[in-house]
Amino acid sequence: MRRHLDLLPRLLLRRHIHRRSRTASSPPLPPPPNPPRPPQKPEPVAIHGETWQDNYAWMGSLSDAAAMRHMDVHMEAEEKYAEACLAAAGADRLARKLQLEMASRLASDACTPPARWGPWLYYRRADEGKQYPVLCRRSAALHGEFISYSDPSAGFDFTAGKRIEQKLVDYNKEAERFGGYSYEELSEVSPDHRFIAYTMYDKDKDSFTLLVRDLVTGTLCDKPRADRVSNISWAMDGKALVYVVTNEDRRPYRLFCSIIGSNKDDILILEEPGENIYLNIRHTKDFRFITLNVFSDTHSKVYLIKASDPLSRMILVWEGESQVHCIVEHHHGRLYLFTDAAREGVRVNSHYLMQSDAESPGPKSWKNVFLEEPDIILEDVDFCSTHMVLILRQGRKLRLCSVNLPLPENIHVPAHLSDFHPFELPLPNHVCQILSGPNYDYQSSTMRFTISSPVMPDAVVDYNLLNGKWQIVQQQNMLHERTKVLYGNAFASSMGKLSSNSADLSSPNLGVCDWNELSDYYACEHYDVPSKDGVLVPLTLVYSRKHKREGNPGLLHGHGAYGEILDKRWRSELKSLLDRGWVIAYADVRGGGGYGKEWHRDGARTKKMNSIYDFVSCGEFLLEKGIIQENKLAGWGYSAGGLLVASAINTRPDLFRAAVLKVPFLDVCNTLLHPILPLTAIDYEEFGFPVDHEEFLAIKTYSPYDNIQKDVPYPAVFVTSSFNTRFGVWEAAKWVAKVRELTQYDPERPVILNLTTDVVEESKYLETKELATETAFLIKMVNDT
Repeated sequence: MRRHLDLLPRLLLRRHIHRRSRTASSPPLPPPPNPPRPPQKPEPVAIHGETWQDNYAWMGSLSDAAAMRHMDVHMEAEEKYAEACLAAAGADRLARKLQLEMASRLASDACTPPARWGPWLYYRRADEGKQYPVLCRRSAALHGEFISYSDPSAGFDFTAGKRIEQKLVDYNKEAERFGGYSYEELSEVSPDHRFIAYTMYDKDKDSFTLLVRDLVTGTLCDKPRADRVSNISWAMDGKALVYVVTNEDRRPYRLFCSIIGSNKDDILILEEPGENIYLNIRHTKDFRFITLNVFSDTHSKVYLIKASDPLSRMILVWEGESQVHCIVEHHHGRLYLFTDAAREGVRVNSHYLMQSDAESPGPKSWKNVFLEEPDIILEDVDFCSTHMVLILRQGRKLRLCSVNLPLPENIHVPAHLSDFHPFELPLPNHVCQILSGPNYDYQSSTMRFTISSPVMPDAVVDYNLLNGKWQIVQQQNMLHERTKVLYGNAFASSMGKLSSNSADLSSPNLGVCDWNELSDYYACEHYDVPSKDGVLVPLTLVYSRKHKREGNPGLLHGHGAYGEILDKRWRSELKSLLDRGWVIAYADVRGGGGYGKEWHRDGARTKKMNSIYDFVSCGEFLLEKGIIQENKLAGWGYSAGGLLVASAINTRPDLFRAAVLKVPFLDVCNTLLHPILPLTAIDYEEFGFPVDHEEFLAIKTYSPYDNIQKDVPYPAVFVTSSFNTRFGVWEAAKWVAKVRELTQYDPERPVILNLTTDVVEESKYLETKELATETAFLIKMVNDT
């Protein structure tokens, strides 16, 4: 599909041309420009006895060279219009000011916090002046007094006469190999620490290429070398590599085993010819087994492969319905299954944990570990040799607790969680997300987690599960302001008066330090907002204590799809809005995650309108309570969140003054009927199957492109899109054109299409520039009313 994209090369390059800076004494603002008017070429769309015309279907005709030439001309006009609109509003000058504000807060860390695995400390760091990082390691036992979280490469081995640090993979050199582009998807060090297997994106082949590097000699191994690799797992203690290859449609369908150092061809273990069957592998944390997940649109199965003999017969250990999440772990002769599959045909509301004897596994051998407790949701679980760590949710509150392993023999499962005497690990206030870290070292009782809060920069925390001590090893986006650390880089070595041992990564003794929250400066509040049908929707607010007043402007975030948790983490770029008196609000609408599977299902497929009503209700609540001033509410959505916000605008265009839609999913009906880019079964499970009449009617009800109100004023909208996104630029271009065509268009409320490229994600400068432009647009559209 992407081979057609080369018809529009200029669009991908034009985005890098810097706009000319104005002089300090700039002339008066120019008048608002007239928007582009792309040609209308009606094409009929017919299904279920209904027929309608799509005037802008030609924008998605990637194989039509003439259409793409017209699209090229139109995109050039859109770019000129965007620049003129921003200049007319004064947003271009404000964006340059905001970019300087944000740049200092977005300074990236020079190094990731080192992660211990066996005798080594692994980390990625940046070389000054280089675009890509370097993967390194150093001995955890050698000159431990030099080891610090912020500069792990410091020190010199005088005995050996060389630096302590060992470079494993220099991704700047990989960029030279792959045409100036370096993007790694998978990376696995072998359990004997001798090799590293990793996959690099090859732009020419539009796929990921598998490479294996010898970490002793630093050279690449002759084999395995394979394209379109989607999964890798080590076997035979690092002597063999098992990997999965996709077909041309990106379906993982073949499983291979390669013996490292052998001249023989890689061995095909399994091939699934069925077009709806997908393969996925992962190794258990103790490297005893490789689990093979086989998914289809009718079933899910999990097989167990002995890592010591990957060519031996695989054993079926679990099977169930389609589209379920299954992870199998092994601990001292016990298998643990973490899943959200139905129990005896009855759908469940959250994940749960089961166990089975590893010596006699089978689909019928599993037993629940914990009794179901309605008010507790099991979000995730991680294992080490001595403990399992559970991430739990009770309402809005997140918990992190450890349970000793092996489980006591005198407790018969299933049992209440409290029967296992879980130890509650410390957390700050207002935690909105907990993510398990790499935790490669199965034998270590120190586990790493990233703790997030709306009023605290992300904290990478090491917990010693044996004694409960904890330590922040890295915290993002900190900067010294007044007497409190707010932004810039901060590491454990500077976050408290720790003993010399506690600063040593090779020591199991961790210190204890304060959470670097921003609660003294920014408040976090929670509300339950009744939706249209009376269901209470969680709403989170963040605002500056110094700048809060009656009738502030505000930005409402939403997502509500795929059961994914809304990102409510502290983001430093939002400080520019907070410090200008804005209220940042987050609506956890149905369709999203965090509140059980039913919460997700109640906002998906035929119930998708629930998520839109939830978002609108939260916006109405903010205005009715005077939290946000009328005509000063803006919306923000990314990807499927863009669908949510655009649909909310269609439902209540008078509720919003402005909106930002980032790579949004807007033309739902046409995309599901005739996908231009590949869709998965999960996409249809989420948004509906248009071949089903009932679901088709539901899709037509909420699809943003098909429900634009005629002759009604719409808010100002800033739409960003790209040719290399999951939802193509033609969706955004079609929606923008149709809004201008049908609505009562106001030049003071422009609908702007902003074209970006993938390079934005690789450049802090371009990333900051995009964020500053979006923020400037919101401020000018909302504050200047």
